[in-house]
Amino acid sequence: MQMSAPKTEHRDFSDVSYDEAIERARSLIPFLREHAEANEKATMLVPTVVDALHETGMFRFLQPKAWGGMELDFVSYFNVPEMLGRGDASTSWVVANLASHQRGVSLWPKQAQEEIWGDNPDAMIASGIAYPQGNGKIVGGGIELTGRWGFSSGVDISEWEQLACIVKNDDGKPIDWLMCQVPLSECEVIDDWQTLGLRGTGSRTVTCEKVFVPEHRALSMYVGKPGHDFPGLKIHTNPTLKVPVSALGGHCIAGVMTGNATAMLEHTTELVKQRSTSYTGSKMRDFQTVQLRIGMAGAKIDAVRLWLSNDCAEAHGIYRDGGSLDIPTRLRYKRNCAMGMKLLGEAVDSLFEMLGANGIYDSIVMQRLYRDHHAAAGHFSFSTDAQLTPWAQVELGGEFSSPTL
Repeated sequence: MQMSAPKTEHRDFSDVSYDEAIERARSLIPFLREHAEANEKATMLVPTVVDALHETGMFRFLQPKAWGGMELDFVSYFNVPEMLGRGDASTSWVVANLASHQRGVSLWPKQAQEEIWGDNPDAMIASGIAYPQGNGKIVGGGIELTGRWGFSSGVDISEWEQLACIVKNDDGKPIDWLMCQVPLSECEVIDDWQTLGLRGTGSRTVTCEKVFVPEHRALSMYVGKPGHDFPGLKIHTNPTLKVPVSALGGHCIAGVMTGNATAMLEHTTELVKQRSTSYTGSKMRDFQTVQLRIGMAGAKIDAVRLWLSNDCAEAHGIYRDGGSLDIPTRLRYKRNCAMGMKLLGEAVDSLFEMLGANGIYDSIVMQRLYRDHHAAAGHFSFSTDAQLTPWAQVELGGEFSSPTL
């Protein structure tokens, strides 16, 4: 099922500005809406969509300029997926994930970067990022990796997998948390992506058994260990690449769902303008309750867009000025992301409820937008139970520690 990017002459997007990238994303919205149903049916991004994303450089807006990427400021981490999400959440979700991994490779040693991108800077990297799902065993020259990772978005159009694992000592105590770059050809992809929503993401399960990962492709994420550093940042020095996705990783996919909610508001508003109720002939737009739903939804969506975009801009500014994020700030960003998704859910649910019986039909685009939102809402980054309490714990004087935050 894997569909690799075609090998072409190396495309260079290093001169594409932030404004140009946003405009390219905006221009794709009608095209993505047109192909959203095809992505759903295929349970992956169809070739026409993949080609358009490669041609416009959307997969590479975070990739280092040294490899022909745009290397945009970190605010793009939210804003580009948000714009694409107005067209199709599945497409934007894949872009957000794969582009984030493109950015992440900048942390690896030069040898790993050359191995991944030397022949093809368009090469895509899917992932399995849950550390407990992988087991790493230290062997001569590297790691022996075994595991089963769920939700590997975009795996069908990728050539590599970024797989997380925990390394333990003989007593079973964790001693390191690694991310490993593994050729997809050394993994097995399980076709288990039959889901409520986000069907076009193809976020299938990936497994591997005793795969050797050379040392230069196994990167420690144990940032709490004294003296820890990322070797790639000695090569790529732009402060935007230093912003930790351990604190803001959920913001790119929250951007997707903010765009999805924006599309829900747009489509619903257009429907209300045109529609009278079936039973009384009254115009829906004249109902004050309808006006209230539209107004509340619009306010919540705008608030989340500004809130999470500001988090990204703020974090970039801190690193640009030579600072770093302390634990309370990192937890605040994770809190904001989860709470933002909750507000988007309230907006989407209220708009969908207003559709009445019309909303149950597959032919109604808002039904897909509704399903996509609720499929995304299960992501760990959006769990208010998991993400709000650590920040509150610290605010109340408690302690919080994580080896990878």
